[in-house]
Amino acid sequence: MDSERPDSDSSIRIRILTAADERRLAHIDQRLTGRSRLEWYRRRLGRALAESDVNVSLGAEVDGSLVGALLCTVQYGEFGVAEPVAVLDTVIVDPGFQKQGVGAALLDQLQKNLAGLRVEKVRTEVDWTEMALLAFLARSGFAPAARLVLEHRVASAS
Repeated sequence: MDSERPDSDSSIRIRILTAADERRLAHIDQRLTGRSRLEWYRRRLGRALAESDVNVSLGAEVDGSLVGALLCTVQYGEFGVAEPVAVLDTVIVDPGFQKQGVGAALLDQLQKNLAGLRVEKVRTEVDWTEMALLAFLARSGFAPAARLVLEHRVASAS
């Protein structure tokens, strides 16, 4: 499951994420957002590891340090559709390692792992103002789905 991809000065090693990665993920996220969300990553990573029949969440290491990750689950039926689908929840790359192939290496390994599981689709949801992420996902082969996401604001309790 490990793979290496040469970079300019080092290689990117892809591996399965574990619960022990939560602090490093929160640190990378804080560098990106300026907010501390350790508890959010603890819950999100715990959910990704527990809710999928097989762990497909991946981390990217350079020189032994975690520099990127994706959190993903495999679901066997969603909204009444009985087909296996991977749900990509989070893609995160340390700012010092962006545009060096880390995200591409993660998605490439995810595709290989999912093909082995006979999962044919990966779905994700992106804030439409995240232009860099949208461009990255488009370059990686993602396109708008033939589904419409609806939301309804819940009236306040007061």
